Amino acid sequence: MADLSLLTSFVRAAEHGSFSAAARSLGVSPAAVSKNVAHLEAHIGVRLFHRSTRRLALTGSGERFLAQVRDPLASLDAAIAGVRGDDDQPSGTLKVSMGQALGRNFLVPLLGEFLERCPAVVPDWHFDNRRIDLVGEGFDAAVGGGFELAPGLVARELAPVHLVAVASPAYLAGRPLPQQPADLAELAGIMRRSTPSGRVRPWTLRARRGTEQPVPCRPRLILSDPEAIALAARQALGVALVPMPFAFAHIASGELIRLLPGWYSDAGPLSIYYPSRRLLPAKTRAFVDFVAERFRSSGFAKLVDAR
Repeated sequence: MADLSLLTSFVRAAEHGSFSAAARSLGVSPAAVSKNVAHLEAHIGVRLFHRSTRRLALTGSGERFLAQVRDPLASLDAAIAGVRGDDDQPSGTLKVSMGQALGRNFLVPLLGEFLERCPAVVPDWHFDNRRIDLVGEGFDAAVGGGFELAPGLVARELAPVHLVAVASPAYLAGRPLPQQPADLAELAGIMRRSTPSGRVRPWTLRARRGTEQPVPCRPRLILSDPEAIALAARQALGVALVPMPFAFAHIASGELIRLLPGWYSDAGPLSIYYPSRRLLPAKTRAFVDFVAERFRSSGFAKLVDAR
């Protein structure tokens, strides 16, 4: 019988689509996940993944094997967690850091359901647009993007963070639509000031298969909050680069128009971060699993993928 760690590495790699993302979720190195999968393939005598420098994809046998082992493995994990007994029930104060707009829009709406699942947990949530020292400041977890993965931390990816150029129909009325990134210089730019550095962030865009390139712009407003930038764009004050989490609903409703389809800026993944202790407190484990499951079941990653 294959070791559970081999099966776990396989399932996580299949779910995340890469050894690196699977490694972050497990708190191990990508090499360890790759080695575990290779051992599993050797053990059962079947190739489970097609590997290339660009992507990781399941073979036909891998897809069938995943369907057979995912639920039993989840049941085993649940049984192992359950045998720890009542003393390991989620309880206590849960200190979490998150961005202000991100927290208001996407995490606070989940509070009621989380409290129903974990009634003995008291959320202590800090809404900060800054980098924190998760361990040094005593946080149980953090949700955001752009964190440096310090030693002792694990990042579980939730979705990509892509920025897209948008403007309101009212602002675009009577103006020619930009055909290439350089055309944005003709429009009033709503810029963002970085809270950690205090600097105005330059604009960059890339095509799906291209490299990132600087984009000229004419600053008209400078704001420090992505939700405020999206609101200013909806008020016809100019064109803005807005993270897809704060743009996709307004694009779908027609309040904003995405400019230069196919062009976007990659700001790295949105992740949930937590200490990589082997035995996490039950409250932290419950929160991490709950957030990851709710983001996955809602299809959030697809909604905010600008590619």
